[in-house]
Amino acid sequence: MGGESTTRTAPHSGGSTAAAQTGSRLGQRLSGVVVALGLVMFLGGFGWGAVAYRPYTVPTSSMSPTIAAGDRVLAQRVDGDEVRRGDVVVFRDKTWVTGANVVKRVVAVGGDTVACCTDGKLTVNGKQIDEPYLPKGSPAEDKQIPTVTVPKGRLFLLGDERQGSLDSTAHLTDAASGTVSRSAVSARVDAVVWPMNGMLKRPTGFETLGALSQPGPLRTIVWLIVGGAVLILGGSAYGPVAKRLGGNRSPARTAEPAGAR
Repeated sequence: MGGESTTRTAPHSGGSTAAAQTGSRLGQRLSGVVVALGLVMFLGGFGWGAVAYRPYTVPTSSMSPTIAAGDRVLAQRVDGDEVRRGDVVVFRDKTWVTGANVVKRVVAVGGDTVACCTDGKLTVNGKQIDEPYLPKGSPAEDKQIPTVTVPKGRLFLLGDERQGSLDSTAHLTDAASGTVSRSAVSARVDAVVWPMNGMLKRPTGFETLGALSQPGPLRTIVWLIVGGAVLILGGSAYGPVAKRLGGNRSPARTAEPAGAR
């Protein structure tokens, strides 16, 4: 009988299958680690934010254009002793408004002498202060201030909208010459979050009088929350993606010639 050539398919080795399964298990473990890390970052960011910050709604336009009426702000919880010139603070003083929070900008601290105006600018300790946060076309002299020496442990505060702001100038006849105790301050505004105007600009005009306050940890908190969300979504997506990709692969098969019969 004449010889004929046939081919016989070699049995597929289990080595590649075992390697794939090992790789899949390793990928699942790494995915779990990534998701766990993401949860820690996400929940930790929210927890840190809840401890460090308080939300407020500003009801008036006295801080316009920095903060408009109805804006939602985040204010870092601080001790009054941490407040410095240029800070926008939240405080309560019953001689101003009973039982309500007030938001104003600190322009002078205990021991300072404040007045307005010299060449159209606010002066603190005889130095003219650049105030780029004021409304355009609204000079500082819209608010005339006689020379006031701020008592120790107290603050002199103004609104950025000088014409319509009921601030320290509205209380100059009080025993404390319109100043507020540092202990009345509960928070320092870091950002306007609704609408999303972002972090407040640094009041650089006060730098010649001393160091400014450093921004709070809000940016770090936001990055933790966003980064955690990305890790959670990425780690959770690994399993379905890997399964789909694995299902689309067919095991390689090889053929070898059989002997002539």
